[in-house]
Amino acid sequence: MAKVPSSLVAAGGLVGGYGVARWTKKRQLGGVVLAGAGAAAAWQWKERAGGKAAGALGAAYLAAFAGSHPLAKKVGAWPSVFGVAGAVALASWAVADRKGD
Repeated sequence: MAKVPSSLVAAGGLVGGYGVARWTKKRQLGGVVLAGAGAAAAWQWKERAGGKAAGALGAAYLAAFAGSHPLAKKVGAWPSVFGVAGAVALASWAVADRKGD
């Protein structure tokens, strides 16, 4: 079975979490998606790049989530979410996915 890159898991968690929260009008449900994908990505980061890298990428994931809120006031909700998801995906790829398995 093909492995899903951690960069896609992390970006999918940010985009999917926001989408679920928006479409269901249940922020907690979006939070479950966000947390679940974050946990899955963190596990992959630790396996592929070690604990320090996983910690740094986890902090970036949380910062992206928090930073998307004020950014959304300037550029709109979806552009903000896609922007921070792209940034996290790029960081994840560079640190954990680039070398491959």
